[in-house]
Amino acid sequence: MLNPLSQVQIETITLWYLVQHSLSSFYKIQGHYPILSEAFSPNQLAIWQALGIHKNHLQRFQEFHTSEGQKNFQHCLQQIQQSSDFVLIFSEANYPQQLLPYIDKPPLIFGQGNAQVLLQPQVAIVGSRKPSPHGRQVAYDFAFYLSEQGFYINSGLAQGIDQAAHQAALKNQRTIAVMATGLDQTYPTQHQALREDILQNGGAVITEFLPQTPPLQHHFPRRNRIVSGLSLGVIVAEAALKSGSLITAKIAAEQGKVVFAIPGHIYGEFHQGCHQLIREGAILIDHPQQVIEDLALPTQWQSTHITAEKSEPITISLNVPEHLISLYNQLDWTGQGLDGLAQHLHIDVATLTAQLMELELLGLAMQQAGCYLRCRPT
Repeated sequence: MLNPLSQVQIETITLWYLVQHSLSSFYKIQGHYPILSEAFSPNQLAIWQALGIHKNHLQRFQEFHTSEGQKNFQHCLQQIQQSSDFVLIFSEANYPQQLLPYIDKPPLIFGQGNAQVLLQPQVAIVGSRKPSPHGRQVAYDFAFYLSEQGFYINSGLAQGIDQAAHQAALKNQRTIAVMATGLDQTYPTQHQALREDILQNGGAVITEFLPQTPPLQHHFPRRNRIVSGLSLGVIVAEAALKSGSLITAKIAAEQGKVVFAIPGHIYGEFHQGCHQLIREGAILIDHPQQVIEDLALPTQWQSTHITAEKSEPITISLNVPEHLISLYNQLDWTGQGLDGLAQHLHIDVATLTAQLMELELLGLAMQQAGCYLRCRPT
């Protein structure tokens, strides 16, 4: 269960509730009010109208100031408290840094499990909901290998390829599920046990949607932009020409992510979507090690390997001290200079150097060729 919500979290949730997940309305209102709490005063309706906010949101704004409206909102807050282990706000230090560059980033993330795994290196594996046995096995094998090498496998908790990827990464306790519903439900319902396994094995289940949000069709592309946005690259394991995973690949390409596609038989309908992606510029891969090589990550990923023979489950410690989260989140996997970090974080070089040394001693950062970067979890 969630700790008491901060005032900033409550205000952000309030606006998200009033605009019902509309990204354009949220950022338009948030950008207009330096002090967000002022946006909710009853006398601000005319300002909302002037900003061009949709009539449905205006009606919800008016209802919000009635006793019934306040009752409904308080019920929503109670559900968030009950269903969430954490809430991440885009303006706070613990929000995943990799999502910040995008204008359509989720203003907040509701989650269960370990929030700090969202700061770890991720590869998304997506594909058909009704794969061939071969496609399911390939997704499993790639997810197992990459999670064994230190990557978290990110996917959408769907049937088929998503399910196989999650199940394989669970063996190494490294998987994250992004949902297209509120946290108070699981879609598909038969994956409730899989969801619980993810949480019990150090992973996380996240969503941008408020409680009681159903799995509507247009929510899945929104979920997919988070799947790809969190990841260093996206693997399409198997997809027909009309597969929804091609939308994820398109979003990933627009975000500047590396898109990988696994080929198959030239006459197999299960593989035509992957072949189309390869023709359009996706990287053809037939071994998961190629993903690590093509992501052009530093030598720490290339030169060391985790043994495949494990008699005990992996235990991963990701407890970044609170005063170091902002710096840790600012670091990436390729390296940044001291001056650039100081400028981004608005701290003096002496303080920054001391904090970097702390992270190095904790095994959470390293210096390589004069740059500082995160260390992979081992």
